[in-house]
Amino acid sequence: MFEHSVRVYQWAALAGRRKGVPFDPEQLYVAALFHDFGLTDRYGQSHLRFEVDGANAARDFLRGHGVPEVSRENIWLAIALHTTNGISANLSPTAALVAEGANMDLVGAGYDNFTTAERNAVETAHPHPPGFADGFMDILYKSLGHRPETTQGTGLADVMAYKDPAFRRRDFSNLMRNSKWAVGD
Repeated sequence: MFEHSVRVYQWAALAGRRKGVPFDPEQLYVAALFHDFGLTDRYGQSHLRFEVDGANAARDFLRGHGVPEVSRENIWLAIALHTTNGISANLSPTAALVAEGANMDLVGAGYDNFTTAERNAVETAHPHPPGFADGFMDILYKSLGHRPETTQGTGLADVMAYKDPAFRRRDFSNLMRNSKWAVGD
């Protein structure tokens, strides 16, 4: 998890520099390091989204170190929304870059935007181990298995369905068509 988080920072910083996006490297680093903190055993009983657990942990850490509220809020939003594609890119450079870094490290989104030298440097410094995808899905399932409701409407529901054949994705269309409001109850 630590190596993944550091790679997320590295991908994010490289993307920011390539795009000419101004960002605070310390805020980006903290957001990257805490972005999956809610998946740790510390939150084994939580029923919040893991992203919110991580965002809350980062905010508490930063508050304890006297970081101003505006910076804490920026980092909180970057972490809380890093799995919500289409939102982060419209918030702040920190939020956009953390989401981009996480997507690169997990699914290779934007792979061709990085040079071979950049990819090799990140790999050398913080190796992407063989079997990373399966191992990370195991971590996700272990953390989310007791709170599957938090995965609905996200790509994390795909992980739940992959790991648990009994898992059923929520169908928003059915919810709308069969709500008490729609059927008159």
